[in-house]
Parts: sequence; structure tokens; C-alpha cells
Amino acid sequence: MPYPESMVRLIEELAKFPGVGSKTAERFAFYILGVSPETVEILSELLLKVNENIRYCHECYNLSEKEVCHICSDPTRDHGLLCVVQDPKDVISIEKAGDYKGIYHVLMGALSPLEGIGPKDIKIKELFERLKKTAIRELILGTSSDTEGDATSVYLLKHLKPLKIRVTRIAHGVPVGSALEFVDKATISRAFRQRQEV
Repeated sequence: MPYPESMVRLIEELAKFPGVGSKTAERFAFYILGVSPETVEILSELLLKVNENIRYCHECYNLSEKEVCHICSDPTRDHGLLCVVQDPKDVISIEKAGDYKGIYHVLMGALSPLEGIGPKDIKIKELFERLKKTAIRELILGTSSDTEGDATSVYLLKHLKPLKIRVTRIAHGVPVGSALEFVDKATISRAFRQRQEV
């Protein structure tokens, strides 16, 4: 590359971001090169702050700056209504829709035998430990409607049956094979309103 060494290293580091190729990394590097030192300082401080301060909630595994996230610690939320999702990004998508007022459990992935991801590799054990301690009247399966999300829902449903908890699954409008993070707010809202017992 005909760039100075520090520019080459910056492009290489930016290209390590998911979904960022070398061309996009170059554009990012030129953006950084063109902004004020104050903007770069703010960006670098935020990168360090996020890396040091953001953790996973001890209750639900959502992103948090404290041991317990703002959703789990909110007394106005319905703590008898628990939505199980795959990733923290799913929580954000559902929250943006604005209709759901319960709490969450983030599995940190989905079952995928082909990739060697089994029940011990995601937060399933933690979910069942939580269900022993918390009075949940309805559990909503909010996993994606792709193969892995469906496999995870089937697994959970099988193991939830003996607990005698009402189990529903988000439905209608979430396209098969899509991840929640790519679904619009109105569709997510409708999916929650029209969820079905399973």
C-alpha cells in the first residue's frame, strides 16, 4: 500500500470490524484524517469508555454500564413477562418498537449443531436458574425465525413444558430466515401483539 505506515495500520485495524472491507476501512481512515483533533479525541475516549465500562447485565445479559441493566432494575417494567432473545441487538430492536414492557433474557447466541454450538455454549442454563428464582407468568420466545432460532425455540419449548409457564412465540410479520435486528419497528410491534401460545 502506498500509504504511510500509521495509515496502513489504521486501515488494517478498521478492516477487522465485522462487515468492513478494505475499501470501507480506507474511507473511514480518510474520514478520521479529515476531522479535527477534538473529534478524534472524543472518538478515542468513547472507544476506551465502551471497552472499559460496558458489560453484560448479571440478570439478563443485556448490555449495561452497571451490574444490573436499566431494564431489569426498572420497577415500572412487568417482571412477570420475560422475552427470550438471542443477542443484545434484539433487545434494542424490540425496545425501539416501544410496545413491549416486560423484561428480557439474552441467550448470547442460538443453537447451531453444524457450528458446534450446543446448550452449554449459550445462556440456557442461566435462563432456567432465573426461572426458578423469578415468578414468570409468560415467557415469550423472541428468537429469530431462521434455522438456528427455530432450533433454539424448539429446544427451549421442550424443556419449558414441565415448568407450567405460559409460553408464546412472536409471530406474524417477522419474515422466515430474518434476524430481528433487520426488522422494522411496526413489524416487531405487530409480532408482539399477535404472539401465539406454543
